[in-house]
Amino acid sequence: MKNHFFRNTAIVLIMLFGISCDKGFEELNVNPNAATSVVPEFLLTKAQLSSARYDYFMLGGAMQHMANYNIGQAQGDKYVGNLGWQSNLFENFYINEGLEIEEVIRSVSGNGDLVNKLAVARIWRAFVYHRITDMYGDIPYKEAGKGSSDKIYKPKYDKQSDIYSDMLKELDEAAKSFNTTKPTFGSADLVYSGNIPKWQKFAYSLMLRLAMRLSKIDPAMSESWVKKAIAGGVIINDSDMATIQYVEGGQISNRNPIAQGLMEADYNTPQAVDNRLGGKLSKTLIDHLKNTKDPRLNALAVVWVRASPTTAFVADTATALQSGMQNGVWDAAPANFGTYSEPNPNTLLRYNAPMFMFTASESNLLLAEAAIRGWYSGSAEDSFNRGVRSGIQQWGLYGPAGVIANNRIDAYLKLNAFKAAGTFNEKLEQISTQKWVGLCFIDEYEVFSTWRRTGYPALIPTNYPGNLSGGTIPRRMVIGPNEQNSNSENFIAAMTRQGGANYNILTNRVWWDVK
Repeated sequence: MKNHFFRNTAIVLIMLFGISCDKGFEELNVNPNAATSVVPEFLLTKAQLSSARYDYFMLGGAMQHMANYNIGQAQGDKYVGNLGWQSNLFENFYINEGLEIEEVIRSVSGNGDLVNKLAVARIWRAFVYHRITDMYGDIPYKEAGKGSSDKIYKPKYDKQSDIYSDMLKELDEAAKSFNTTKPTFGSADLVYSGNIPKWQKFAYSLMLRLAMRLSKIDPAMSESWVKKAIAGGVIINDSDMATIQYVEGGQISNRNPIAQGLMEADYNTPQAVDNRLGGKLSKTLIDHLKNTKDPRLNALAVVWVRASPTTAFVADTATALQSGMQNGVWDAAPANFGTYSEPNPNTLLRYNAPMFMFTASESNLLLAEAAIRGWYSGSAEDSFNRGVRSGIQQWGLYGPAGVIANNRIDAYLKLNAFKAAGTFNEKLEQISTQKWVGLCFIDEYEVFSTWRRTGYPALIPTNYPGNLSGGTIPRRMVIGPNEQNSNSENFIAAMTRQGGANYNILTNRVWWDVK
């Protein structure tokens, strides 16, 4: 986990006549690749930007928001291919946001005046680490990011149960440690610009998410932390959502990373024969949106059409035209490839679209789940309705093409009313399915984790010939050969602890994902 980011780019050349060759030697004998100081503001910004990404081919395909015929990009669609690429998420984490946030914490620790900056860094650390441990299980945690500070280049793996306990503790302590009289990160904080009450709500909302993750593995611990999070105060309103706002500019780093990735991979040329990587919206998603008369369909999906062979293609959002491509079927572009729906270029594919890091919709749906479990005294139905409404309204933040009228939202809620008299599982299915829809293309990490924890929605797996999961939807990502070779002793110890030499496969489960 070496530091790749703090490099002095200046090269000192001193060639002065009449000066002895050893004068100034001590100043020259400095490693030009070593960091001389850490700027926590810059590194927090960088850590936040580095965190704003996910692999839509794997996660979006596995959760059947996307379909893909290209065998080279079909890991999530068909569960095949070279799985070494999956380690990219793991490896990029430890040389980007994982390392960066550790450096921020080191640079602001031990100074009482920087308590707010430390609190933000601790909260963000929990945010970035929980996603990686949820993808892989046991990971380096306590010793991670300590290459430059402690010369630990082969960190030990921590148990996921221990990681969760520590993340919850960190969120609790950080949320309570804020001091309104002390300075904040201000504009260097891309999420909340140093707004302390909003950071506290984000911390407790993340606590609520992590606590609910334990609902099957440790119900008592889950309940305790769920109640603590709710008492602390979670995100309820859209104005408190954690977002990063991007701009249209030519600099790729200024663009929404999901839009940039999708445009670069598939959608920069309307109605291309194969979309380069062969991706379309899935039949599962489009059918669900049409069957439930979900108004998000018209904000999310388009079909490219033209009036005649000589006119330009136009993105059409008409409901009747929308059609999803079947997952796990094609190994070449089907004859009707051009009739399938794609992401809307006027919402999802806008370079200046916001990136949602935590939505009010998710918080409200988590409160609805807490209510049906008896862990929250509020109304499950009210929380459900707020969550659904927020999940539809948030499309308006993508721009005018995403704005959905209130009467359409009201009609949708009436047609898909909360099953107040239903069984626990019927209610859980409704809540989890709304997360599957509401976080589509927004937070596929959370969609994947919610599906693994609850089993909803009941997705039908694909069974493409030669797949690597026995025709079942993957339940984790695999750690690739680079880590296995460079940190083999600790890697093997972690795999042995989690289930033996064959643990590192798609079908094994992380600690909290019990049957």
